[in-house]
Amino acid sequence: MSLYEWAVSPFADYGFMRRALAGTCALALGGAPLGVFLVLRRMSLMGDAMSHAILPGVAAGFLAAGLSLGAMMLGGVVTGLAVALLAALVARMTPLREDASFAAFYLISLGLGVLLVSLRGSNMDLLHVLFGTVLGLDDAALLLVTGTASLTLLVLAALYRLLAAECLDPGFLRACGGRGAWVHMGFLVLVVVNLVAGFQVLGTLMVVGMMMLPAAAARFWAVSAARQAPLAAAIGVAASVAGLLASYHYNVPASPAIILAAGACYVCSIAAGPQGGLLRARRGAPARFRRGE
Repeated sequence: MSLYEWAVSPFADYGFMRRALAGTCALALGGAPLGVFLVLRRMSLMGDAMSHAILPGVAAGFLAAGLSLGAMMLGGVVTGLAVALLAALVARMTPLREDASFAAFYLISLGLGVLLVSLRGSNMDLLHVLFGTVLGLDDAALLLVTGTASLTLLVLAALYRLLAAECLDPGFLRACGGRGAWVHMGFLVLVVVNLVAGFQVLGTLMVVGMMMLPAAAARFWAVSAARQAPLAAAIGVAASVAGLLASYHYNVPASPAIILAAGACYVCSIAAGPQGGLLRARRGAPARFRRGE
């Protein structure tokens, strides 16, 4: 089998593969740069919590209107933002830390969402919501994820300096009248909207993988956020291509294959990345430490 037949022919010959590639690449271009800022804020697990928090809203939209993309998106955005606000409120008014508050609310949301879908839907409906239908994207889903990615990139370009300042020194931003709280809330809205737009592609359980794994991998190859963001997006696109090809040639589920491809990029970055990778750190260590003395 030639390289063209293995790598290009599946996308050239089949429309569903081209749609899947367009959807996953759009998700990577919009979500991976957001993941970079989540890593900078030390809020990586918050992305996972938010991906589960949207599930009750998606399920409520499904119960109200069936597999209506608009209804499920609206429900997901409402519940995702509600969980973010409740978790922040609990962290401010009680001794509980924000990460623990997010964990509690996401567990409640996950259980409630699965229960709501199970009340009326079938096992296939539940799998559709949890794991997505990347190989069955329709025009509405594709327009939603590409439009969300375009809007995200435009907002990030406009707010990049404020986001970077709010990540590194929120006190300084507040002192300069930069309205750090509004920047933080706008960032959370972008995260929620991308997670909701991406659930149709990779599902509510796996969409956060496209946001966090490329961003974590990029951390080992670049220092500044300005370089990490495009690199993370490129890693996400590469993982999308590799995962879809593995799904096509080896008959494995597409969503897990894409996330595992992104995970492989992360593991390779840990090993060989020039910014703190294990091999580079070992080569740079003094000889007596390398010998185990």
